Amino acid sequence: MTDADLPLDHVHVAPDDPCDRAVVVLHGRGANERDLLPVARELPPHHVVSLRAPEQMGPGYTWYDLDLSDGGLHRSQPDPDGFRRSLDLVADAVDAAREAYGLETVGLLGFSQGAIASLGLLLEAPDAYAWVAALHGYLAASHADRAPAGVEGVPVFVGAGDDDEVIPPGRAAEAAERLRAVGADVTHRNYPTGHGVGRAELDDVVAFVSGR
Repeated sequence: MTDADLPLDHVHVAPDDPCDRAVVVLHGRGANERDLLPVARELPPHHVVSLRAPEQMGPGYTWYDLDLSDGGLHRSQPDPDGFRRSLDLVADAVDAAREAYGLETVGLLGFSQGAIASLGLLLEAPDAYAWVAALHGYLAASHADRAPAGVEGVPVFVGAGDDDEVIPPGRAAEAAERLRAVGADVTHRNYPTGHGVGRAELDDVVAFVSGR
Protein backbone atom coordinates (compact mmCIF):
# COMPACT_ATOMS: atom_id res chain seq x y z
CA MET A 1 0.00 0.00 0.00
CA THR A 2 1.41 3.39 -0.94
CA ASP A 3 1.19 6.39 1.35
CA ALA A 4 -2.01 8.37 0.93
CA ASP A 5 -2.19 12.10 0.30
CA LEU A 6 -2.55 13.62 3.80
CA PRO A 7 -2.28 17.27 4.88
CA LEU A 8 1.12 16.43 6.41
CA ASP A 9 3.98 14.39 4.98
CA HIS A 10 4.05 11.02 6.69
CA VAL A 11 5.20 7.43 6.75
CA HIS A 12 2.58 4.69 6.81
CA VAL A 13 3.52 1.20 7.99
CA ALA A 14 0.73 -1.35 7.52
CA PRO A 15 0.43 -4.36 9.85
CA ASP A 16 1.06 -7.85 8.51
CA ASP A 17 -2.59 -8.78 8.99
CA PRO A 18 -5.55 -6.53 8.15
CA CYS A 19 -6.87 -4.44 11.04
CA ASP A 20 -8.62 -1.12 11.57
CA ARG A 21 -6.45 0.12 14.47
CA ALA A 22 -3.81 2.82 14.14
CA VAL A 23 -1.26 4.71 16.15
CA VAL A 24 -0.62 8.25 14.92
CA VAL A 25 2.90 9.29 15.87
CA LEU A 26 4.04 12.87 16.55
CA HIS A 27 7.80 13.36 16.83
CA GLY A 28 9.71 15.88 18.90
CA ARG A 29 11.27 19.23 18.05
CA GLY A 30 14.04 18.97 15.47
CA ALA A 31 13.30 15.35 14.55
CA ASN A 32 11.24 13.88 11.70
CA GLU A 33 8.57 11.32 10.92
CA ARG A 34 11.03 8.41 11.10
CA ASP A 35 12.40 9.23 14.54
CA LEU A 36 9.82 7.28 16.57
CA LEU A 37 9.21 4.42 14.14
CA PRO A 38 11.33 2.00 16.23
CA VAL A 39 9.07 2.77 19.20
CA ALA A 40 5.82 2.48 17.24
CA ARG A 41 6.87 -0.81 15.66
CA GLU A 42 7.12 -2.45 19.10
CA LEU A 43 3.46 -1.80 19.81
CA PRO A 44 0.78 -4.46 19.23
CA PRO A 45 -0.31 -4.77 15.57
CA HIS A 46 -1.49 -1.39 14.33
CA HIS A 47 -1.26 0.74 11.28
CA VAL A 48 1.50 3.24 12.05
CA VAL A 49 0.92 6.73 10.64
CA SER A 50 3.91 8.86 11.59
CA LEU A 51 3.46 12.53 10.72
CA ARG A 52 6.11 15.12 9.90
CA ALA A 53 5.82 18.51 11.57
CA PRO A 54 5.13 21.37 9.15
CA GLU A 55 8.08 23.69 9.84
CA GLN A 56 11.71 23.06 8.87
CA MET A 57 14.22 23.26 11.73
CA GLY A 58 17.77 22.53 10.64
CA PRO A 59 17.85 18.99 9.28
CA GLY A 60 14.58 18.20 11.10
CA TYR A 61 11.16 19.73 11.70
CA THR A 62 9.20 21.47 14.43
CA TRP A 63 5.49 21.68 15.25
CA TYR A 64 5.71 25.27 16.47
CA ASP A 65 8.06 27.97 17.72
CA LEU A 66 8.65 28.36 21.45
CA ASP A 67 7.62 31.24 23.68
CA LEU A 68 10.59 31.59 26.07
CA SER A 69 9.38 34.73 27.81
CA ASP A 70 8.76 32.95 31.13
CA GLY A 71 12.38 32.11 31.78
CA GLY A 72 13.95 29.65 29.36
CA LEU A 73 13.42 26.33 27.65
CA HIS A 74 12.35 24.45 30.78
CA ARG A 75 9.44 26.91 31.26
CA SER A 76 8.60 27.44 27.60
CA GLN A 77 5.12 27.41 26.09
CA PRO A 78 4.01 26.84 22.49
CA ASP A 79 3.74 29.89 20.28
CA PRO A 80 -0.06 30.18 19.99
CA ASP A 81 -0.29 30.64 16.22
CA GLY A 82 2.05 27.77 15.36
CA PHE A 83 0.44 25.50 17.93
CA ARG A 84 -3.01 26.22 16.55
CA ARG A 85 -1.86 25.53 13.00
CA SER A 86 -0.27 22.21 13.92
CA LEU A 87 -3.25 20.99 15.95
CA ASP A 88 -5.52 21.71 13.00
CA LEU A 89 -3.17 20.01 10.55
CA VAL A 90 -2.85 16.89 12.70
CA ALA A 91 -6.62 16.67 13.22
CA ASP A 92 -7.16 16.97 9.47
CA ALA A 93 -4.43 14.38 8.81
CA VAL A 94 -6.05 11.94 11.22
CA ASP A 95 -9.40 12.35 9.48
CA ALA A 96 -7.77 11.80 6.08
CA ALA A 97 -5.86 8.75 7.34
CA ARG A 98 -9.04 7.20 8.71
CA GLU A 99 -10.57 7.35 5.25
CA ALA A 100 -7.46 6.44 3.27
CA TYR A 101 -6.37 3.47 5.38
CA GLY A 102 -9.75 2.25 6.63
CA LEU A 103 -9.13 3.09 10.27
CA GLU A 104 -11.66 2.82 13.05
CA THR A 105 -9.62 3.14 16.26
CA VAL A 106 -6.84 5.74 16.55
CA GLY A 107 -4.39 6.31 19.39
CA LEU A 108 -1.81 9.07 19.66
CA LEU A 109 1.86 8.57 20.55
CA GLY A 110 3.81 11.78 21.01
CA PHE A 111 7.25 12.75 22.32
CA SER A 112 8.14 16.23 23.63
CA GLN A 113 6.42 18.73 21.30
CA GLY A 114 4.49 15.78 19.89
CA ALA A 115 3.32 14.87 23.40
CA ILE A 116 2.19 18.44 24.05
CA ALA A 117 0.28 18.45 20.77
CA SER A 118 -1.23 15.03 21.55
CA LEU A 119 -2.62 16.23 24.88
CA GLY A 120 -4.01 19.35 23.22
CA LEU A 121 -5.73 17.25 20.56
CA LEU A 122 -7.23 14.98 23.20
CA LEU A 123 -8.76 17.91 25.06
CA GLU A 124 -10.15 19.38 21.86
CA ALA A 125 -11.70 16.16 20.53
CA PRO A 126 -11.61 13.38 23.15
CA ASP A 127 -14.04 11.21 21.21
CA ALA A 128 -11.59 11.02 18.30
CA TYR A 129 -8.87 9.10 20.16
CA ALA A 130 -8.96 5.73 21.88
CA TRP A 131 -5.85 6.46 23.96
CA VAL A 132 -2.91 8.84 24.21
CA ALA A 133 0.72 8.16 25.17
CA ALA A 134 2.41 11.49 25.95
CA LEU A 135 6.13 11.08 26.61
CA HIS A 136 8.19 13.91 28.10
CA GLY A 137 5.61 16.61 27.50
CA TYR A 138 3.24 18.88 29.37
CA LEU A 139 -0.19 20.41 29.07
CA ALA A 140 -0.02 23.71 27.17
CA ALA A 141 -1.34 26.71 29.09
CA SER A 142 -3.86 27.31 26.30
CA HIS A 143 -5.50 23.97 27.14
CA ALA A 144 -4.89 23.63 30.87
CA ASP A 145 -8.37 24.78 31.88
CA ARG A 146 -10.32 22.69 29.40
CA ALA A 147 -12.67 20.05 30.76
CA PRO A 148 -14.47 18.68 27.69
CA ALA A 149 -17.26 16.16 27.80
CA GLY A 150 -16.02 12.81 26.56
CA VAL A 151 -12.57 12.78 28.15
CA GLU A 152 -13.85 10.72 31.07
CA GLY A 153 -12.23 7.29 31.06
CA VAL A 154 -9.93 7.89 28.07
CA PRO A 155 -6.64 6.06 28.83
CA VAL A 156 -3.65 8.42 28.94
CA PHE A 157 -0.04 7.42 29.59
CA VAL A 158 2.23 10.23 30.82
CA GLY A 159 5.95 9.44 30.90
CA ALA A 160 8.71 11.69 32.24
CA GLY A 161 12.44 11.64 32.96
CA ASP A 162 13.74 12.43 36.44
CA ASP A 163 16.80 14.07 34.84
CA ASP A 164 14.97 15.78 31.97
CA GLU A 165 16.19 19.39 31.84
CA VAL A 166 14.21 20.23 28.69
CA ILE A 167 10.79 19.34 30.08
CA PRO A 168 11.18 18.81 33.84
CA PRO A 169 9.20 15.94 35.35
CA GLY A 170 7.11 18.35 37.40
CA ARG A 171 5.48 19.65 34.24
CA ALA A 172 4.44 16.14 33.23
CA ALA A 173 3.15 15.55 36.77
CA GLU A 174 1.00 18.68 36.55
CA ALA A 175 -0.45 17.44 33.26
CA ALA A 176 -1.21 14.03 34.76
CA GLU A 177 -2.91 15.63 37.77
CA ARG A 178 -5.04 17.90 35.60
CA LEU A 179 -6.06 15.07 33.26
CA ARG A 180 -7.12 12.96 36.25
CA ALA A 181 -9.14 15.90 37.54
CA VAL A 182 -11.16 16.04 34.31
CA GLY A 183 -11.77 12.29 34.34
CA ALA A 184 -9.12 10.71 32.12
CA ASP A 185 -7.77 7.29 33.10
CA VAL A 186 -4.17 8.35 33.70
CA THR A 187 -1.07 6.21 34.08
CA HIS A 188 1.87 8.39 35.18
CA ARG A 189 5.42 7.06 35.34
CA ASN A 190 8.83 8.63 35.97
CA TYR A 191 12.10 7.12 34.74
CA PRO A 192 15.80 7.71 35.60
CA THR A 193 16.46 9.31 32.21
CA GLY A 194 16.89 12.65 30.57
CA HIS A 195 14.99 13.89 27.52
CA GLY A 196 14.62 10.56 25.76
CA VAL A 197 12.77 7.25 25.84
CA GLY A 198 14.60 4.41 27.55
CA ARG A 199 13.89 0.69 27.57
CA ALA A 200 11.81 0.69 30.75
CA GLU A 201 9.59 3.49 29.48
CA LEU A 202 9.15 1.80 26.12
CA ASP A 203 8.18 -1.47 27.83
CA ASP A 204 5.56 0.37 29.89
CA VAL A 205 4.16 2.08 26.78
CA VAL A 206 3.87 -1.28 25.02
CA ALA A 207 2.07 -2.73 28.04
CA PHE A 208 -0.23 0.31 28.20
CA VAL A 209 -1.23 0.03 24.54
CA SER A 210 -1.58 -3.76 24.80
CA GLY A 211 -4.04 -3.28 27.64
CA ARG A 212 -6.31 -1.19 25.50
